[in-house]
Amino acid sequence: MYNENNVFYKILHSKLSAKVIYENEAALSFHDIHPQKKVHALVISKGLYSNFSDFVAGASPQEMKGFFDAVTKVAEILGVSQRGYRILSNTGPDSGQEVPHFHVHIIGGEKLSTSL
Repeated sequence: MYNENNVFYKILHSKLSAKVIYENEAALSFHDIHPQKKVHALVISKGLYSNFSDFVAGASPQEMKGFFDAVTKVAEILGVSQRGYRILSNTGPDSGQEVPHFHVHIIGGEKLSTSL
């Protein structure tokens, strides 16, 4: 069950601000406020999905395509699409998911470790 009392819901509904990178019909992207690497952006679904599993089970094919098109576009905008980047999505408390709203992190701009 989706809980509307989270920071990404508030950003989507203009109750909190974010440094927006890109937006389309399915997703909103902005810079992470605590970047872990030189490039660290978030892409959040505009649909109310708690995590990746919820998104896969409930999103329409158009939502899925729009979301991952946004991921690709943000990587291009941030200049990491040629050299490489990592996409990360935590699902559930054991994974370290802090915000219960489906999102991915785009991390890059420097050489990344091969270990997780």
